[in-house]
Amino acid sequence: MAPTRVAIIGGGFTGLSAALDLCKAGCEVTIYEKDNDIGGLAGPFELSPGVRVEKFYHHWFTSDVDVLDLIDELGLGHLKRYVASNTGLYYVNSIFRLASPLDLLKFSPLPFVDRIRTGFMALYARKVNDWMKLEDISAEDWLVKVGGRKAYDTVWKPLMAGKFGHEAPNVSAVWMWNKLKLRGSSRNNKGGESLVYFGGSFGALTDGIRKALEERGVTIKLNTGVRSILVENGRAVGVDTDAGRESADMVLCTSALPQFLDMTPSLPADYRARCEQIRFLGNSCLVLRLNRSLSSTYWLNVADPSFPFVGIIEHTNLDAKENYENTHIVYLSKYLPTTEKLFSLPPNEYLEYCIPFIQKIFPEFDRSWVISHHVWKAHYSQPVITKGYSKLIPDLKTPIDSLWLSTMAQIYPEDRGTNYAVRYGRRVAQRMLEEIGKDSSADNGSDERLVGNRGSKA
Repeated sequence: MAPTRVAIIGGGFTGLSAALDLCKAGCEVTIYEKDNDIGGLAGPFELSPGVRVEKFYHHWFTSDVDVLDLIDELGLGHLKRYVASNTGLYYVNSIFRLASPLDLLKFSPLPFVDRIRTGFMALYARKVNDWMKLEDISAEDWLVKVGGRKAYDTVWKPLMAGKFGHEAPNVSAVWMWNKLKLRGSSRNNKGGESLVYFGGSFGALTDGIRKALEERGVTIKLNTGVRSILVENGRAVGVDTDAGRESADMVLCTSALPQFLDMTPSLPADYRARCEQIRFLGNSCLVLRLNRSLSSTYWLNVADPSFPFVGIIEHTNLDAKENYENTHIVYLSKYLPTTEKLFSLPPNEYLEYCIPFIQKIFPEFDRSWVISHHVWKAHYSQPVITKGYSKLIPDLKTPIDSLWLSTMAQIYPEDRGTNYAVRYGRRVAQRMLEEIGKDSSADNGSDERLVGNRGSKA
């Protein structure tokens, strides 16, 4: 019997992880990626010949077992780097270090009792066993209940407004609960946060995945966007790409949900209407290469929604500057509707707009520090996790036969990220292989072709 031909739309970590398990099971896999490289939102760019860094800031938590296990499977475990994190908060013209419980106890903007309550929030979040009980509660109501109104108004409210803008009141408690739980699970025995990075950037990891895929016969077509998914008699039969039409026995789309809806006009109206209720924010990320450091802080949250960035992430306080020719890499990140003027600013204008705000935090900063700068934009960077979100999430299997979907909008109650992209990519691959096995059994009275050879960890 001929191998099942699978077309995967999107070369991010979801598509790559699914492809790995599908090809291990004997499928003939082709990945279609519209950009000039794989990796998706975690993809790299070249600062200078041989020096790469991610377009959007990335790290892993020590609890991100799916991606860390994948790294080991690829034989790349020796490139994992465990690093102590150094976080802080910019609040009312001052920077406060918040890397440990002791730092929080010294956080003077909060009364002492509120510092204690705030410190216990992560512990409380880890004890929540039934997150469904939080689904119909707003993040604001839950944070006020758990941490108090003073802590909410001082810390959480400006951070929520900076991240979600006008959508902040609509965000569910589930989203905030997961954030607190995740950060708490990556603490060491002294209360400090430990993070994981990868030697050679995430680009070195995608190189490793590409090698493993190509060794197993997977075809990766770069600069090849998919215009539409071909459907005949209620069944997906291939894709219409920039390079022409190509047939397939199964199609997996890992693009953003709105893009999937655009390329699949034959979806049932009720299915489409439910998916369209999920809203997204874009992200504009300014990457600075500097000749000196801004500070010793890796991750500085900015508790002022009037700033054009919600965080300043000095990457070279996570990964050594020697890996970047002794220069300093800084990300300034802003989530926003893609209709806002800031999202459409050209790179030079974006930089000039941000400079006065950087100088408010770091008065000594000067334009002459900037060796180079890049601006990367994503239209669908953050789904807005609203109350009752689970009722909106489409299943991995779509109403169209042989058409599957795995996107960041389906990652729940966790929040999007490379670890969960790997988890859900492998999960959808397992589901697809189970269906192939059923079809094979129906045709031949046996599903021996797949038994014991799936490689999926979902």
